[in-house]
Amino acid sequence: MSSKDWIEKDYYAELGVAKAASADDIKKAYRKLARESHPDHNPGDPKAEERFKAVSEAYAVLGDEAKRREYDEMRSLFGSGAFRRSARGAGQPGGMPFDVSDLFGGAAGGGDRRFGGAGFQDLFSSIFSGGGGGAAPRGPARGRDVEAEVALDFGDAVRGVTLPLTLRAPGVCDTCHGSGAKPGTQPRTCPVCQGAGVTTRNQGSFSFSEPCRNCQGVGTIVEEKCPECQGTGGVTKTRTLNVRFPAGVADGQRIRLAGRGEPGERGGPAGDLFVHVKVRPDELFGRTGDDLTLTVPITFAEAVLGTDLRVPTLDGAVTLRVPPGTPSGRILRARGKGVVRRDGRAGDLLVTLDVVVPAGVSDEARAALETFAAQTPPAAREHLDARVRRFS
Repeated sequence: MSSKDWIEKDYYAELGVAKAASADDIKKAYRKLARESHPDHNPGDPKAEERFKAVSEAYAVLGDEAKRREYDEMRSLFGSGAFRRSARGAGQPGGMPFDVSDLFGGAAGGGDRRFGGAGFQDLFSSIFSGGGGGAAPRGPARGRDVEAEVALDFGDAVRGVTLPLTLRAPGVCDTCHGSGAKPGTQPRTCPVCQGAGVTTRNQGSFSFSEPCRNCQGVGTIVEEKCPECQGTGGVTKTRTLNVRFPAGVADGQRIRLAGRGEPGERGGPAGDLFVHVKVRPDELFGRTGDDLTLTVPITFAEAVLGTDLRVPTLDGAVTLRVPPGTPSGRILRARGKGVVRRDGRAGDLLVTLDVVVPAGVSDEARAALETFAAQTPPAAREHLDARVRRFS
C-alpha cells in the first residue's frame, strides 16, 4: 500500500464510517463488511472478493492507531483542493507561485512538528522526487492481517484448550512458489521501470512517482503464467492451524498469532492472525473476572438451622458450611476454585444462597409454622411503622 493510495483512497467511506468514528465503531463496521463480502460466503464472485480486499486494506490502516493518525495528517495536507491547485499553478504562466514553507510554517525542509521534525523530502520521498531523481525500488511488503472467530465451551475457556482452526484465505501458490511464472520459467525485469516497480512523471515543478502500469508495480513481467494461479503468485487455499487458547481466556478476547496471516509480497513477512474468542454460556456457572459464580437454592429450614452444603465445581465438588440464620442472597466463598491465573493463582467460586419459599404447605407444616411464629420475635420494623403512622 503506497502513500499515493493514502492520498487518493477514502478508507472511511470504504468502511462506511465517519472520520470521527471510534476504534470500536471502525472494528464493528469492518467485521460486518468482511463477513458479507468474504469469499467463503460469495464463491465465484470476483466483485465480492475485490470488496473484501478493499475493506481489509481500509481496516489495516484505520484499525492501527499510528497508521490512522499518519493517514489523517497526510490527507489533510495533500488531499485538499488548495494544495492541488497550488501544485498545478507552480511554474505555469499566470499560475500562483508555490512555496512549501506555506505548508510547514517555515523554510522548506525545516520540518513539521506533527511528523516528529522530519523534513519535507524525508517525509514525502515515497511520493515526490525532486531534481529529476529516480524513484526508489519498492521493497518487500508485509502481508495483511487475517481475522477469525472461534466459539469455545465455558469449561474449555476456563481450563485452556488446543483446537484446530480451519481458515480459507489467500496464500502462496504451491506450483510457482509465489513467482507467478510457469514452472521452469522465470519472470523478467520490467523494461519500463527497470525493476523499481514505480515510474516518475513530471507535473509542473514536481516529479510524481506512481506504480508502474506496465508491471502493475511489481517490477517484473510474467510472460508464461503459472496455470494454477494465472500469474498472480497467490491462490485462495484452505489451511488448518492448531491454536492454543490459554486457561482463563475471556469472552470477547482477541488472540494474536504472529506471522500466521496472509503472506507478504515480494518476499515480505506474513501478516498476523487475530482470533476473536466467543465463550458459550454454561448452564450452571457464571464468571466475573477470575471468579466463578453459582446460585444454589436452600430451604427455609436449612437457612434457619444451618447445614453443610455440597456444591459442584468445574473439576469436582466442595462442601460449604451454611451457618444458622443465613438470609437469602448471602454469598459463600470457596477459595481457589475459580479461574486459574497466568501466575498460577486461582480465583474463587462465589456461591449465592437462594432461600426457596414453598407456594403451598400441608396442614401439619402450617401448624408447625404457626407454632414457630408464636415463639419467635417479630421482624424489626419499628422504623417503618413510625412512617406508616404519620400517614394513617
